[in-house]
Amino acid sequence: MRYRETAFFLTLSIAAWVCLSVLAQPGASAFSYGEEAGKNESCLACHGDSAQVPKGFFIDTKHFNQTTHARIGCEACHAAVPATHPDGAKVARAGCGECHADVDREYATGLHVKKTTCNGCHNPHMVHSPKEISGQEINAMCSNCHNTLEMTARHGEWLPQSELHLRMLPCITCHTGSKEYFISMYIVKSKNGSMFGKQEVAGYDELKQMSGGKEIVSLIDKNRDNYVSLEELRVFNRSQNSLRLHGMMTPVSVSHKFEILDDRRNCTFCHTSGPALMQTSFIAVPEADGSYSRVPVEKGAVLDALYGTPDFYMMGSTKNGALNKIGLAIICGGLIMPVGHGFVRFLTRKNRNTKEHKS
Repeated sequence: MRYRETAFFLTLSIAAWVCLSVLAQPGASAFSYGEEAGKNESCLACHGDSAQVPKGFFIDTKHFNQTTHARIGCEACHAAVPATHPDGAKVARAGCGECHADVDREYATGLHVKKTTCNGCHNPHMVHSPKEISGQEINAMCSNCHNTLEMTARHGEWLPQSELHLRMLPCITCHTGSKEYFISMYIVKSKNGSMFGKQEVAGYDELKQMSGGKEIVSLIDKNRDNYVSLEELRVFNRSQNSLRLHGMMTPVSVSHKFEILDDRRNCTFCHTSGPALMQTSFIAVPEADGSYSRVPVEKGAVLDALYGTPDFYMMGSTKNGALNKIGLAIICGGLIMPVGHGFVRFLTRKNRNTKEHKS
């Protein structure tokens, strides 16, 4: 009898373990996760119509449907909505830390924890992962509290070319303890359509029109292999009069522990990191929902100052092979006269000594 009970419980334990293992697999189905179809229609029937709800309760379905929160479903955060809704009662709202506990703990150790909550920077109905938004959008979130002109002036007290630095870096590059970086390249366009003047990130609609209705990346990736070669970068930079590439040094992994780090004030943190830091880069391509997809670029693109990314130059890291050879030739040419003259004088020193002795 005891043997049968042991066998029964052993079998039950194995079955439970197998079920849990399957459910724990990446991509495995779980309650309220998967596609958003069927989960949000009843809510968005009202909240997706700006004519039916106040401005603060309107949800732009174009952006919301592309977020992870849409796939989880409205009720995952707003549970137990009564059948009488809308009845004026406040609807329950989940705390971000219930799902993002690791981020919550990380944020609690930073400078911002007493300044604002998650909603101060992130709209939960429009939020995308850091890889899906531009560096300019990251900085725009910061500028909601930190005035751009004031921050430029404050950084200018110790940082040369502060306006240029703040334009080429997301704030989180310097104000989080990230260790690894890559270069995000955004397609930019001047207002007057020329190569000169202030450049702004080009939007989806205008780039779609310029690509003739094709995929936007085809403006650069001519063979459509979802990989941009150095040659394709050269062709793009030579053929486009109004479009350019704007590079930004971006952290590989994003931290929510915001802090002021002393080593970021040392120029050598970026400017003598060597070519390895600059090897990885991506083209950030705008999508219809406002997010960005990433297309990998052949390694070494940002090291090619003339042809790869002519508008992105980082002293100490960016270089060009042809210019290196020209520079070496100039140095050698400049040394020919003094070195050659000194060498000839050294060889003829005895003759000079003899003449001086006779005289």
